[in-house]
Amino acid sequence: MTNLNAAIVLAAGEGKRMNSATPKVLHQVCGVPILGHVLNTLKELKPQQNVVVIGHQKELVKNYLDQDFKKIQTVVQTKQKGTGHAVQTALAAMKNVKGLVLVMAADTPLLTSETLNQLVKAAKNSKAAVLTADLPDATGYGRVVKEDSKILRIVEHADASDEELEITEINTGVYVFDAEILKNAVTKLGSNNKQGEIYLTDVVEVLNSQNENVTAVVCENYVEALGINDQAQLAIAQQIKQQQINESWMLHGVSMRNPESIIIDLTVSLDSDVHLESNTQLLGTTSISAGSTIGPDTYLKDCEVGQNSQVLKTTGIEAKIGNNAQVGPYTYLRPGTKLKDGTKAGAYVEIKNSTIGEGSKVPHLSYVGDATIGIESNIGAATVFVNYDGVEKHKTVVGDFVKIGSDTMLVAPVKIGDGAYTAAGSVITENVPAGALGVERTKQRNIEGWVARKRPNSKYVKSQKKTAKKSTKKKVKTTKKATKVSKTKSNKAKRPTRSNKKKK
Repeated sequence: MTNLNAAIVLAAGEGKRMNSATPKVLHQVCGVPILGHVLNTLKELKPQQNVVVIGHQKELVKNYLDQDFKKIQTVVQTKQKGTGHAVQTALAAMKNVKGLVLVMAADTPLLTSETLNQLVKAAKNSKAAVLTADLPDATGYGRVVKEDSKILRIVEHADASDEELEITEINTGVYVFDAEILKNAVTKLGSNNKQGEIYLTDVVEVLNSQNENVTAVVCENYVEALGINDQAQLAIAQQIKQQQINESWMLHGVSMRNPESIIIDLTVSLDSDVHLESNTQLLGTTSISAGSTIGPDTYLKDCEVGQNSQVLKTTGIEAKIGNNAQVGPYTYLRPGTKLKDGTKAGAYVEIKNSTIGEGSKVPHLSYVGDATIGIESNIGAATVFVNYDGVEKHKTVVGDFVKIGSDTMLVAPVKIGDGAYTAAGSVITENVPAGALGVERTKQRNIEGWVARKRPNSKYVKSQKKTAKKSTKKKVKTTKKATKVSKTKSNKAKRPTRSNKKKK
């Protein structure tokens, strides 16, 4: 890299077209603010001084810089009177500025250090260089009017003539100047334009009038030069950067089922032999170790996943997952969750601020909150760790080799000793000693006829009435038939037989 004395980053603008309460430079691309991308790129050039000009919502921008870029000097542009005025403000606050000074906007997160280094080299020879790009659609950008590689002037879109608007080579807002030349030129800038602002671009005409050569360096990949002025352009930058990130990880041995559906922040760490399924999002400081499969339909933020684990259809936030663990589907791991090696957190399980010991399982339909579970214990289906009494949170401790029966309520604070069992359907409010069976159930009582009395319009009662009605009709019919048969038999008995007639 070529030596660079100083860098000035212009980050004072309001960014009205973003239509957002968040300052434009703090909007994120792949988990890093736009301004952060620019400053991280500048780090590779190693300038002796770094100055960021702030203005709109300066407190928010300053707080971000103080957190992630503590050594960066900030200068406040009290009134945003244009880019030229911003540079004037920065130079006034800088001490002993000599050599080459890079000036750039804070909304170009796709620029690479290689491209910036080419610009620095060009300025070393000519004392002034401007990074340009040939865009398919130059709408909104300042046009570069030049002769061969020499720039004659830069015309802002709002001030360009119809002929100048036909030019597709644009100003990227990135410059490198000799410090002394720049300091002299900015004092001669005016505001005679439609915006009434002091344009840094007018420095080009000032230098030409002083017979100083201003060189154009055309960006080889115009995509790098794309700025961000609205939410649509932000989305485009996100898409481009995400594709770059995903391709980089795949070259390092990470396999992806459907790369277009996978989101990975720049701050994420992945080992080789990690496999990512479709619709997976890895955000923040998430790290995944070798042999693990993540997804599909998984969201992990600030999580750790060990080796050879499987995490599918899961949401995890600030959770740690050990080696050879199984998580999902439809699992929610909240902050403070620690799953040790060989654990299982299965379907429709929610875990919060709890440690699950090695080999232990929470297979399905359970809530574990503020708990510690020992090794090789099993939590039966529909178990609830009742951790909140309406005022405070309390802790539950489950020992090693414990079997918690299905539909158990563990009302904290409570301890379940090693090897203990709880009977299904129990509400455990007291400690269960090691090796004991905890049972807490009321004796079952059946109230006969309750439904018919209390729910007379229920489907069950109506069906029973219909059945009873049919049964009654059948009984009546049977009775009538039996009566008829009986009468017939009686009548037959009264009739005289032939032998009787003869006797008479």
